[in-house]
Amino acid sequence: MADSFSKKENFKKKLQKQKEKALRREDRKTNNEKGKEIEFMYVDAFGRLTSTPPDEKVEVDLENIQLGAAPIEAEETVKKGIVTFVSDKGYGFITEDNNKENVFFHSNNCDQLLKKGNKVSFEKERSPKGFSAVNITLIK
Repeated sequence: MADSFSKKENFKKKLQKQKEKALRREDRKTNNEKGKEIEFMYVDAFGRLTSTPPDEKVEVDLENIQLGAAPIEAEETVKKGIVTFVSDKGYGFITEDNNKENVFFHSNNCDQLLKKGNKVSFEKERSPKGFSAVNITLIK
């Protein structure tokens, strides 16, 4: 059976598109300007990026440069707060006095039985799920 006229035309269009695509691909390969012109950037004495090279006369005191994060200020170790929630299972939350942040506690870290509204002093310790209170003592 012979192909119809529309099938022949569609086949011709498909071949034409393939040829045009191959020509565009070859054109991109020959006229590729990507990566040929690289502009260098420099860092000046203030940490800004510039296109001008640094002066050779500027000396940097390498001994007094401090690398790493900013130093952490010393925090008070014993904090005070109010017990805001206590569960039957033995855990609860303490709200700190100075920043109103909730800190988790467990009854294993308490010397006495705590109730809601008790004023306590405690130490904050980082745990896998956030901060938790340890060494909890009741303030009278």
